[in-house]
Amino acid sequence: MRRWPAPRASSTKGSDALDRSGRPPVVQALILVGGEGTRLRPLTTTVPKPVLPLANRPFITYMIEWLAAHGFEEVVLSCMFLSAGIKRVLGEHEWNGTRLHYVEEPEPRGTAGAVKFAEAVLGERFAVLNGDILTDFDLSALLRTHEEADARATITLIEVDDPSAYGLVLTDADGRVTDFIEKPDRSPAEGAFINAGAYMLEREVLDGLPGDRAVSFERDVFPALVGTGLHAYKANGHWFDIGTPERYLEATRYLLERSGESIRVGEGCEIAPGARIGPMTVLGDGCRVEEAVVERAVLFDQATVEQGAVVRDSIVGRGATIGTGSRLEHETVVADRAVVAGGSVLSGARVERRRG
Repeated sequence: MRRWPAPRASSTKGSDALDRSGRPPVVQALILVGGEGTRLRPLTTTVPKPVLPLANRPFITYMIEWLAAHGFEEVVLSCMFLSAGIKRVLGEHEWNGTRLHYVEEPEPRGTAGAVKFAEAVLGERFAVLNGDILTDFDLSALLRTHEEADARATITLIEVDDPSAYGLVLTDADGRVTDFIEKPDRSPAEGAFINAGAYMLEREVLDGLPGDRAVSFERDVFPALVGTGLHAYKANGHWFDIGTPERYLEATRYLLERSGESIRVGEGCEIAPGARIGPMTVLGDGCRVEEAVVERAVLFDQATVEQGAVVRDSIVGRGATIGTGSRLEHETVVADRAVVAGGSVLSGARVERRRG
């Protein structure tokens, strides 16, 4: 197993601008937003996943607000797929007071390779976040844990009931990471803790990484750092990977519950008197719902649900039409401007837009 070089001594220790370890205070985060969002297709065929609407807001704005609340002043967005769409939504240089910097990969570099590619714009310490997590855990506590351990890298862990779809991260009593177990068949007695996709890193971690190929934090970098300054922070709070329809809908319901709402309706919607909307439903701006049922579902802007249709536990893209008497259930996903023919019965389906 490869091991990264030992930590370098700090040459700036003692400066008033440094923390107790002699390192600069963190104010910068990098969000990995270059993926294609394949698990949410066809919604992500033309719209980058980070700016898909979540409860009628671009998803990534929740992440940026969360970072700002914990003192992060600058966000580096590591992009590749449909990056222009992200810039169009967030702006080129700033969003709501947070400075933005875009770095565009020429080809997929993996989670660590993407950070290495952005090295020129990163400081001595920074946070790295997967671009598909919605969470409210204490990011400031992650930083404190990292500082107190004098760590080179600190992984945020979250406890789950069923770790079989993830990889377990094992730690010792002092919070040092000791091992990684891929897709375990059962939970350990002390609890199943998985990688939550949020890290605090020292720049030196990038020193040994190749700059011209794909490298993964999860498979390459972190296993090699075991025993040489890799620590864990066990977080409490809500955590969602919104990259699947099921988890996207769960995150939507969480946001509604957190705000005390059962239904969220955008501006300019037309809802027939006989329509049944909700609970746990979001309608974007300009939606039209005839005498139909929409429950535990999300309609993007300008979507239409015609007479007698049922949309339940599903996602309907911008400008799409759900035909008369059709029925959508079990996480069916309809593309932007797609048309579901009247009388269709769909369960867990993916409906593409027909072109031509």
